[in-house]
Amino acid sequence: MKCASLYTYEIDHPEKALGEVKAQLDAKLKLLKYSVGVVMCHPEFIASGVLGCLSENLPFDLVGSTSSSQCINGQAGEPILTIFVMTADDVQFIAGVTSPVNDGIEGPLQSSINKISPDQPGSPSLILAFTPLLLPHSGEAYIRAWEQAIPNVPIFGPVTVDDSADSYEDSQTLFRGGSYIDAVSFVLCYGNVNPRFIIGTLPVDKALPFIGTATKSSGTSVHEINDMNARRYFDGIGTIEKFLLVPFAIHQKKRQDYDGIPVIRSMATFAEDGTAIFRGEVDQGSSFTMLACNDNDVLETSRQKAEQIDEMENVAGALLFSCIGRRMATITPNPLAELQLVKDAISPDVPFMMGYAGGEMCPTSMTNGIPVNRFHNHSIIILVV
Repeated sequence: MKCASLYTYEIDHPEKALGEVKAQLDAKLKLLKYSVGVVMCHPEFIASGVLGCLSENLPFDLVGSTSSSQCINGQAGEPILTIFVMTADDVQFIAGVTSPVNDGIEGPLQSSINKISPDQPGSPSLILAFTPLLLPHSGEAYIRAWEQAIPNVPIFGPVTVDDSADSYEDSQTLFRGGSYIDAVSFVLCYGNVNPRFIIGTLPVDKALPFIGTATKSSGTSVHEINDMNARRYFDGIGTIEKFLLVPFAIHQKKRQDYDGIPVIRSMATFAEDGTAIFRGEVDQGSSFTMLACNDNDVLETSRQKAEQIDEMENVAGALLFSCIGRRMATITPNPLAELQLVKDAISPDVPFMMGYAGGEMCPTSMTNGIPVNRFHNHSIIILVV
């Protein structure tokens, strides 16, 4: 496999943007038998027609999502459109998009898979999934739908965001120039991919001295902690409002496939009855601890994880997605701080692209080729191919 990273800041003139991207592609990469482009952009690139022009004129499908800002080799900015191109003779990339998934994920996902890859022998080696931000569905619900449709395949990708502070009303998934607020876009990668995964979270030594067990929970709702109403539990700790921005390391010990690696959950709010609402599912019986966070913690973990890419062998390129919460933790000193740090930490010889997410899907481990797919908050996830 060969990879290249492309970009344009040209948001007003589609033909000029196309010329810039084509010139970079010609200079960086000779396309092989199969190719695909993972695209991320500010929503204005959709409205201006730039995304549509690129999709119509580039010789491969564009699949991806909106983001507040991105970086590639040598560039970090906002607003910007970036494309991570993968091309190979021994990996076939089959791209698709579902119908709306507001009323359920499984049916639209299976229907779309059946439509675009009915004749493929075996399973793909990797699924790249770009997921809409829909409040009725947790990130785990998307993972379960994928695993029902295509079992035992690693799933990697972001929940989409935009550049707004909290509503993300313009967050969209992207496919062939089209944009969708309620559909999943994706790439099924068949063949010799060799995906490797890196996950960065907050350092364990930042854990606060409070341990809780979700003694009554359902999905993303934790009703009781240590047999106490969740709100009363946090009131007992004190200064509850500040903990709404503190991530939690969740040990999901009730899962049959639990691999011992905790995932991060961010708390969203409290319901009127005192139920704590998290941004990802918390299984009943799971234990957790709170992790404090500041800009230095975010930047240091991102730097450490990005540097691991250069320690690997046979690297064609890398895709990185960082939680929008991590960007918010660093936005006061510098809105592009994390992107610039990652850009400088990765070797110029390794094509890469990084954008932001409203939640992250990435395996926590792989055993005998079988992934433990998990949904994450407040994390940076990295795919190395």
